[in-house]
Formats: sequence, structure tokens, C-alpha cells
Amino acid sequence: MLTIHAADLLVPGDRRPPVPGGAVLVDGRGCAAVGTYEELAAAWPTARVRRWPGLITPGLLNPYGPELLERAYHPDPREADELGTEPITGDGLAALGMTDSRWGASARRGVQRLLAHGTVAVAGDLWRPAVVDAVHRAGLGVEERFAAPSGRPTLDALAGRSLADVLLLPLPPEGQAGFDATFAVFDVPDVAALAERGARTCVATVLAGRLVYRRR
Repeated sequence: MLTIHAADLLVPGDRRPPVPGGAVLVDGRGCAAVGTYEELAAAWPTARVRRWPGLITPGLLNPYGPELLERAYHPDPREADELGTEPITGDGLAALGMTDSRWGASARRGVQRLLAHGTVAVAGDLWRPAVVDAVHRAGLGVEERFAAPSGRPTLDALAGRSLADVLLLPLPPEGQAGFDATFAVFDVPDVAALAERGARTCVATVLAGRLVYRRR
């Protein structure tokens, strides 16, 4: 089924100018077209339409893959009274007596939290089989990194970084197809507001054509 994802502004990346009233046409897992909503709706009048507040950007690359998924435990909501809701690291993590199954469950929750921040890939080598399996099943990408990132590991890829620094891949230029439909939507009016408020403003993440996160 063809789906048009439309927002107030589309930021294609690759230094191309933002597109007011921009939209992305998704066909299966692919990005079939990028342009204004009016253009896409006129060319594909039978396509389903999803309207989002704010702006559409390419999906984000979080540089802290191992730190967030293999060196931190993401508590189950049922453990909140005992462990809280924030990732547990250091001595607190060592005291948990982690097993493979617990690492896998933590990674699944961590991946969902990353998706809820517009992240579609992480950087850094992952070696725990349970974590690798959870990441693979979710479809989250894993990219090579050549140096450890500075700063404290955070789910917000935009913390201390510009949008241009953390975009995985730009959306395809107008008229080009064959790219995976992978992007995120943030409930902010422009890039400046996104830099100020961060990736926690994510309302939707699409990964290879699948709506993998939607804010309720």
C-alpha cells in the first residue's frame, strides 16, 4: 500500500533546503518519492495519508551503541519501584547479576527507547549475542565508528550535536527512488527548535517503510 507521510516541514538533509508542506511517499519498504504534499497527493491520489505535526527528517544515528545497549540496563516498567526508570550503569549494573536473557530483554527495551528518539541506527561494535539478536530483530542499523564519542551516553542523539552531524542518510533527491523509507518526525516547527528541545520531541519513526514508533 502506498502511504504519504506529510508534515509542516520536510528537512531532506544533504544541505538541501527545507520543503514547507513536505511529504514522503512510501511504497513497501522503499521511498518512492519526496516533495510537497500537494505534488505527491496529486500524482498518487489513492495513497493513504498520514499527517504529522512538526517536521520530517532522515533517521538519526546515535553514536553510543555499546554504551547504551551493552553497558547499561534498561529496567522493565514492572521494576520501576525497585530500580527506577533510567538506564543503570557502573556499580549498579554489576550488582544486577546480568544473564543473557536479561541482556536481551534490556536491549529490546533500549532499542524501543532509541526508536522513540528518532534513532534508526547506532554506532559501535556490539558483541553480546542476545543484544545483537534484539537489535537485528528490530531492524536497527549498526554502523562502524572510528573513535569513541565524547560526552555522556544519552538516548538523545542531538544532545550536543547538530542535526547534520547525526543524520544517517539524507532522503533521496526528487525524482530518485530505490532508497529505504527511513525517517523520523519531530513535533517542532523548525531545525532551531529541534536543536533546542532535542530528539525527545519525536512523534514517529519509520524504518524501511515500517512505522516502528508512534507517540501515543
